[in-house]
Amino acid sequence: MRLLRFSFLTAGLALILGVPVVFAHDQPLQTAVNSFVKIDQDQAHLVVRVPLDLLRGAAFPVKGNVYDIANSKDALDRAMAGIAQGVPIWENGVLLHPRSATGRLTLPGDRSFESYESAVKQISEPTKANVEIYYDQGYLDADFVYPIHSPQSVFTIRTLVAADLGDVSKMTVRFLPLNEPSRAFLIAPSNGRVSLSPRWYQAAAGFVVLGIGHILSGMDHLLFLFCLLIPYRNFRGLIAVITAFTIAHSITLIGTAYGLAPAGHWFPPFVETAIAMSIVYMALENIVGADLRRRWIITGLFGLVHGFGFSYAMKDSLQFAGSHLLLSLLAFNIGIEVGQLAVLTVMLAALWLLLRVKALQGRTGVVVLSAIVAHTAWHWMIDRAQALRQVGLPTIDADGLIILARWVFAILVVVGGARAFSKWREKRGADHHLAEPVPIAPPANEPAATMTSDGIAV
Repeated sequence: MRLLRFSFLTAGLALILGVPVVFAHDQPLQTAVNSFVKIDQDQAHLVVRVPLDLLRGAAFPVKGNVYDIANSKDALDRAMAGIAQGVPIWENGVLLHPRSATGRLTLPGDRSFESYESAVKQISEPTKANVEIYYDQGYLDADFVYPIHSPQSVFTIRTLVAADLGDVSKMTVRFLPLNEPSRAFLIAPSNGRVSLSPRWYQAAAGFVVLGIGHILSGMDHLLFLFCLLIPYRNFRGLIAVITAFTIAHSITLIGTAYGLAPAGHWFPPFVETAIAMSIVYMALENIVGADLRRRWIITGLFGLVHGFGFSYAMKDSLQFAGSHLLLSLLAFNIGIEVGQLAVLTVMLAALWLLLRVKALQGRTGVVVLSAIVAHTAWHWMIDRAQALRQVGLPTIDADGLIILARWVFAILVVVGGARAFSKWREKRGADHHLAEPVPIAPPANEPAATMTSDGIAV
């Protein structure tokens, strides 16, 4: 009641003093900008639809609660100039300036932006003066034409429309290059300049940085790596373990990018729960005493699960790969490995310092550190399992069974190959040990053989 009385008092004082009152509904209800970028031989088109809810600064004239279409030309020109600045386009790093621009106000139910051709055709026809568009409920549609030097140039774009709203405001971009397949993007102001046609080295560099950033910010992956590291004291013993983890998560990461992962809202929380479970298992294995010679096998299995987690982290960024999907996936993997090596180096140094503490020397340190990790991951697992329960268990159809069968087969192949490789290594080690010559000691009462200058043992 106090809050209600205060609200009425504030509104009354504002009306008396002539101060404008801003309420919560003044926030824009439509925040999505829709656009096409089409590249021709000597020009580029930016066809864009902006909700009028985002253009209140344009001050379109109104009659009552509808826009005055007949007297909107000046406001329309100002709004279009603002859009040209709010959606800048660059060719090879040089900002483009439109040589022509056409725009109009459009009813909210218009569906012409379902295709580029229908959008351009609709914009070329001026809005009829008798059309009633209610305040903040329509669109401003515009077609900007830019001169370009070559259709093979690298084109970049950015959205600054309603940037004061942050990433709440987004823009869909359907890129139509000349003689190439179309691509779709969803970008926000925080993405900065986005390359619509990246070169292979640009895509690779961007995804290497993305991989490094993901592994450094992924607390669950870092905790899993730390748990792997606890029983070891140097990199030599970790080589097989990290290699198995890398190969395994690469398999599921690439498979997911090509649409081979299970679909449904249940799968991401299931993967997150399984990742937490993998940390708990590794920590408990450290406590009871792990067989480090075969640890790379179980690490590889868990690596398959972590690969799904990596794939969901980069799913929204795959749109920036352009036509270099596989290269971008490999670059993302390289970034993850670079980040892992940096993290492992720091972790090894920190672990060496921790285990020099008298109270943590020997098995005690391994047990205490693993117990802390297990406690943390256990709470993660419980929380994520509750989220999974809320989503509900999956209903597997025929397509789901096919995908499940493929992954079961892949896992069996990986496990079978790992076991065969492990047995081959053990057999080779045993054969090598038997092949080594055994030195025969001379009798106690005889002197050891020596070599003469002629090379004869005496």
